[in-house]
Parts: sequence; structure tokens; C-alpha cells
Amino acid sequence: MRLLIIYNPVAGQRRRRRLEAVMQTLEAQGAAVTLQATTKRGDAEAFARAARGGDFDRVVAAGGDGTINEVINGLAGSDMALAIVPLGTANVLAAEIGLGGSPAEIAAGILRGVPRPIALGRITTAERARRFVMMAGIGFDAQVVARVDPALKRLTGKFAYVTASLREMLRDPGLVFRVEVDGRVYRAASAIVAKGHFYGGRFVACPDARLEEPALHVCLFGRTGRLHILRYAAALALGRLPRLPDVTVVRAQRIAVEGPPGEPLQADGDSDGRLPATIDVEGNALRLVFPHAA
Repeated sequence: MRLLIIYNPVAGQRRRRRLEAVMQTLEAQGAAVTLQATTKRGDAEAFARAARGGDFDRVVAAGGDGTINEVINGLAGSDMALAIVPLGTANVLAAEIGLGGSPAEIAAGILRGVPRPIALGRITTAERARRFVMMAGIGFDAQVVARVDPALKRLTGKFAYVTASLREMLRDPGLVFRVEVDGRVYRAASAIVAKGHFYGGRFVACPDARLEEPALHVCLFGRTGRLHILRYAAALALGRLPRLPDVTVVRAQRIAVEGPPGEPLQADGDSDGRLPATIDVEGNALRLVFPHAA
């Protein structure tokens, strides 16, 4: 099997060792491995788009959810299958498909996993359209991601999100957004638009969301303010978020979001675009390799 591995070296030395162990396992099992390292944002998407020509049997994204997001934007709409080596902070997609973390499990998933067609979300703003594989966020969620210190993230991982969350909570502008879901209008302090049911690791915001389903699921938060943010965070950690009376989860095909112009959006854990925006779904947009037992 001919494999192109697109690798984000920002992942760090410890994670580089994991990748090297995966590559050694792949090569020991007869795979021909080509490694391309990114040097800047946009490289992973460009490498993936160039790989659509057929010189490889599978493309492998080795990095965090942001690197995977770039690769899916390069491969979407093609027949090329995508596998992953999770090296990031949260690795939400790996959790969603049930991919284990050992080099042997990852290599087995790449070589013997089964490609399945999945749907992707698509965010369209005045500047561009971008796809996401797991989730998008508006409001508090997006504001936190926009303010994460990249250097602190490289050093501390999830702690960088904790500090950004605390700073954003203290700032709390108390914004309310107009979110139109398939023609029905909601007012929300924040919203999570999900393609998969895991969020921020193994937390669950939209329990019925699935990658293969050509639909979005929207989690709408009704109240602003620090106390409500803390209450939502506690409910998320306890697995009770959708049960709160001021949280609404709805299935959707198209979402239009309006708010203060220039407010950030996040897609798959990276800041990606500004309001206003529309979000819709593309069915059968990507062939994703699932572990054989998934």
C-alpha cells in the first residue's frame, strides 16, 4: 500500500516518536511510506489536494484536529481515502471513530481499516467556504479558540484552553446571536454545530450526531453570563448538557448565523472565519478510514 503521511511537526518531540513508531510498523508490514512535513498553515491542504491525482492509495493526516481539518479540505469531493495518526491536544476525530492510541493500533487502522463515506459540514462566509469534520462553534466557544496562545498550547496542551476560557469568562461581552435553523429563528448566547457526537475530547454536546449522517446537529445555549457558562461547562463534563432546560439541540440541514460583524467562528478547534456565516452539510463528501472493528 502506498501511503502519503502529511505531518505537522509542531506536534512536538514526544508525538514525533509516536509517528516514527507508526511508520516503522507500517514499513515492516510492506507499506511504501512518503512523509511530507508542513511548514505553515495551508500546507496540509495543498499537499492533500496534490495527492488526489492517484499516486497514493491512502492519505494519512498526522497531527491534531486542525491539521486533519486542512487535509479534509484538500481531499473533499475526491475518491482518495483519508486515515489519521492522532497527535494533537484533543484528537476528537480519533475518539469519534474509535481509533486506539498505540502505534500498533494506529498502523492497523491505516492498513486494514475500511473507508466509509461521511458527510462534512461547510461554513460559508463573505471571504470563503471551509469544511469541517467534527464541529463548528459560535459565541463563547469560538471566542476561546480565537484567544488561545499558540505557544502555550504547544507547551501545555489542554491547559491553554483552560486559561483562555478563564480570560474569556472574565471578559464576557454577553452577546446574543441570531441563529436560523432550517427557517426557524433562535436567539442564543452560543452554539455548537456538530457532525460527530464527541466535542473537545470525549465530552458530548449532541448525542445523536454521526459522521455518516448527511445532517448537522445544533446545540443552542440560551443564557449569557459567567454563572451560566460555568453551569453549562459542569453539565458538559457530567454528560448532562442536553438535559438542561435552557439548552436546545436540533437537527439541521442549513444554519444562518448573525451577530456582531467580525465575531469569530471556530471549526474543528481552530479559529476559522468571521460572522455573518451560513453552515450547511455535504453528504458523501469524504472517504474516511475507520478502524476495522469500529
